[in-house]
Amino acid sequence: MLLWTTSVGEEHRSLLTDLKKTGYDGVEIPVFDGSPDDYASIGKLLDELELDRTAISVIPGLDKNPLSSDPKERQEAVRYLNWVVDCAAALGATCVAGPLHQTLGEFSGAATTQEEFDRALEVHNTVGDYARNANVTIALEAVNRFESYFATTMEQIDSYVESLGHPNIKTMYDTFHANIEETDPVAAYTRHSKNVTHVHISENDRGVPGRGHVPWKETFKALKAAGYDNWLTVEAFGRGLPELAAATRVWRDFAESPEAVYKEGFQTIRNGWDSI
Repeated sequence: MLLWTTSVGEEHRSLLTDLKKTGYDGVEIPVFDGSPDDYASIGKLLDELELDRTAISVIPGLDKNPLSSDPKERQEAVRYLNWVVDCAAALGATCVAGPLHQTLGEFSGAATTQEEFDRALEVHNTVGDYARNANVTIALEAVNRFESYFATTMEQIDSYVESLGHPNIKTMYDTFHANIEETDPVAAYTRHSKNVTHVHISENDRGVPGRGHVPWKETFKALKAAGYDNWLTVEAFGRGLPELAAATRVWRDFAESPEAVYKEGFQTIRNGWDSI
């Protein structure tokens, strides 16, 4: 839904209806602001349309950065992530994904230190317990070096989650970020598939899945071989939301219409998966 909005509501009913008609089982709902009651209302709308749902979020400010040396800011990170979990649970989502390990787009000017690693563990252990009580799994995302520095590869995010060892904090695989950071994106998934609980289907330019050079056949083959049986979620961006476009560095249109993204994207997934 980030192709259209950061705040899903009744005004998106016709779009959601068409997504259902296209063949999607569900949608990924942004959790950026609002209250759990707001997300409960969205959940009711999705129930009416017989659409399942996942959630996506980011850490928006340095005042709530899990890596901060300031204990108050780390406590704010816990409070914020607990709020994300509450909203996801109210929505009826059992998974919330994203780079929920650091403030997106902020850099220290160096690689992650052991101290930052340990601070993140402290935050995620606390939040993981909260998520477990809410029956929500957090899927941490490896994000390319231009948006994050904490974990940019599947090896790094998998190693972190293994160190954490929490049943409600796993990893996700995003084909866009892997296309940038991995020498072999498909092998990077295969080597670290154990903890992957969510997958973003995103073309190398974040446009229409199937029009770029992500090796979809090999990707779907690897997912099937590893026994993956969860969400394949199209993530794409456009210029409709100036603030989001700036945050994701979207300076041009990647498709002639949003409809092209979700209709062709669906066919890329459906036909690609079924052909293996």
